[in-house]
Amino acid sequence: MTARRNAAPEPAVVAGTEESVPDLRLAGLAVAAWLAALAGLHLTAAVTTALAAVAAMLAALLAGHLLGFLGRPAAPVRRHGWVVVAVLIGVVCGASATAARLMVRVAAPIRALVDERALVTAELVVRDDPRPVRGAAGRPATLLVRADLERLAARDGRRVAGPVRGLVLAADPAWRGLLPGQRVGAQGRLTAPRGGDLTAAVLTVTGPPAPHGPPPWLQRAAGTLRAGLQRACEPLPDEPGGLLPGLVVGDTSRLTPAVEADFRATGMTHLNAVSGSNVAIVVGAVLLLARWARAGPRAAVLACGLALIGFVILVRPSPSVVRAATMGAIGLAALAAGRPRAALPALCTAVAVLVLVDPELAGDAGFTLSVCATAGLLLLAPGWRDALRRRGVPVGLAEALAVPAAAQLTCGPVVAGISGTVSLVAVPANLLAVPAIAPATVLGVAAAVVSPVWPAGAEFVAWLASWPARWLVTVAGHGAGLPAGTLPWPGGVTGALLLAGLTVALLLATRRPLVRRLVAVCAVAVVLGTLPVRLLAGGWPPPGWVVVACAVGQGDALVLPVAAGRAVVVDAGPDPAGVDGCLRRLGVREVPLLVVSHFHADHVGGVAGVFRGRRVAGVLTPQWSEPAFGVYQVRVAALGGAASLRTAPVGWSWRAGGVALVALGPPYPLRGSRSDPNNNSLVLAAAVAGVRILLPGDAETEEQRALLEASPSAAFRADVLKVAHHGSAYQDPEFLDAVRPAVALVSVGAGNDYGHPNPGLLARLTRVGARVLRTDIDGDLAVVRDRRGLAVVARGTRPGRQP
Repeated sequence: MTARRNAAPEPAVVAGTEESVPDLRLAGLAVAAWLAALAGLHLTAAVTTALAAVAAMLAALLAGHLLGFLGRPAAPVRRHGWVVVAVLIGVVCGASATAARLMVRVAAPIRALVDERALVTAELVVRDDPRPVRGAAGRPATLLVRADLERLAARDGRRVAGPVRGLVLAADPAWRGLLPGQRVGAQGRLTAPRGGDLTAAVLTVTGPPAPHGPPPWLQRAAGTLRAGLQRACEPLPDEPGGLLPGLVVGDTSRLTPAVEADFRATGMTHLNAVSGSNVAIVVGAVLLLARWARAGPRAAVLACGLALIGFVILVRPSPSVVRAATMGAIGLAALAAGRPRAALPALCTAVAVLVLVDPELAGDAGFTLSVCATAGLLLLAPGWRDALRRRGVPVGLAEALAVPAAAQLTCGPVVAGISGTVSLVAVPANLLAVPAIAPATVLGVAAAVVSPVWPAGAEFVAWLASWPARWLVTVAGHGAGLPAGTLPWPGGVTGALLLAGLTVALLLATRRPLVRRLVAVCAVAVVLGTLPVRLLAGGWPPPGWVVVACAVGQGDALVLPVAAGRAVVVDAGPDPAGVDGCLRRLGVREVPLLVVSHFHADHVGGVAGVFRGRRVAGVLTPQWSEPAFGVYQVRVAALGGAASLRTAPVGWSWRAGGVALVALGPPYPLRGSRSDPNNNSLVLAAAVAGVRILLPGDAETEEQRALLEASPSAAFRADVLKVAHHGSAYQDPEFLDAVRPAVALVSVGAGNDYGHPNPGLLARLTRVGARVLRTDIDGDLAVVRDRRGLAVVARGTRPGRQP
């Protein structure tokens, strides 16, 4: 009897093992539909239709063979044949749905208007919140509005009835206040989209929208609650006050660029976007309250359903939010029911349905990250949690370790493909963030809900929520500041597939205990062997550097070393995060002088990043005070940082440490030129450790000629030239001949639409013996002086392009 009693639990153990095996029967269909839709977005409608037809034919033939109509199938075919049929059916569904949308996109009436770049009057329905796109120098900020074009009317009388997907590029700030679902009219010019999605046309408008009725009541309710949350966060400090709306509803309008950069560096960006985890936290809190109140199953399900609907209303029911709600609901159902075998087929079904309803989701990075994170939660996290518990790890700690690790592992290939880096601090940073996410989210939602009826109470709840938000800011800031926190990795599809392949191989290999131990030993050896090398000989900044051109996009930011931790900064680029990150990498803690060459946004837009966490003693500006908004930005930053502010006439000089500066121009104000702000740029001659450096700002042909007329050509001779105006074609050949640089640094943004840098200019510089390097290709560029002369070290993400 004793032996039988001891053996009785064995069937339960076996059953539990079978239950732990995930059900992958629908996975092939879902993945095939997803990939077919993704391929269709980059193919023509005819090719996508042909793909669906071929897959349907193959599926019919194989199904007939399996059913015995075409002979008796072999054993391997019987075993795996229906899986292949499911994959082929997924291809048929995904390709067919995408082909149908592509036919609408390339319909003859709309295509004719787009090809002619016709001026049209459009009636459209806004699909998502208007998003600001960072403006370039001298250009107003642009708003990007995704919309359904319902009707188009050209000036010649042609009319096209939709709806078709469109993208509106608007300069008027009145577009900013539109809500999803709102119907408006507009006039503008149609242009062709870039492809890769279902957008049929891009409508560029300059005037305000003409509303055709109010937004839907759901969107108005959401707008009221979101505005109430923003008001409740206004008394808070900038960093937690800007982060909290992002955590709760994905509203990052007040998020400081520095915090955004820290979150990106530590792999915590997903916290600022509405995802399935947000839904699971809110609905999970309601579920806990229902259980605490001893509510029955039906009452708990009803309460959770109402919470889910309310949260979707709060964050606005756009396609991305519906996707997040679907994924979060699946994850919550799996957690509540304890049935991963049922949850995974539900996830696969949701993926297939969402892709078929909106094939454009197949190419959406947020959709991919949501699916990957949910799949990691269902496939990997339970096993890892149980393994940790078997080794004596407490239940809560095991859950906290397994969930972020599984999410990071499954999302890692997508993030690597997008960013071209692999973060080494993402898992520990997300692990440290776990305790703060749920309190901040739940309290933030509560603040939004009570804000319309009790504003003071909403401010108090927001203040409570700011404390976990402060913790997240602290974690991101320290994680981003760690050396060797990220490693370069091939970007794009190639990099994502490479890391995905390595991840799958590693997961399969570690199923064997011996291989698992070997992998652990190798990982520890790599970290212990390479990390100290990166820390001690990280190579940045390189010894003996005399100037660094920071990779800040389409803009300028240069650094001249004065002493350890102290440097002169010349211009601040278009974005605070860019220049702040460059100064962090260089270890700059104090700026005795910030020089502004002129007030265009690509030179002063990041001025706040120079002041972040640093003492700036003085700010030097040109005498030409245009454009006005750039002047305002610099003055506000100087006033807030208690820095002195002065202008520099010709002949002004300054010296500190190993840096000497002299103002060479402009010799007189230039008016009526191609660009007066550019042609009144402050032109500096710098000397650092005996190396002559010329910093001409964005001086164009007119100012360069005026400089040559006012001073002897020998005054402009330099070893290093910061090429003016990002390498534009507006350069005076005689001025370049006077400089005769050994090194030419081009500060330029990748993919800019100005044609910078000009190929002819680069060729001319090369012919006169200059070594030309560009920040868009090589990243941060440091000029180094050693015993052998000058050298250039590039800190980029493309090792093959580094010198």
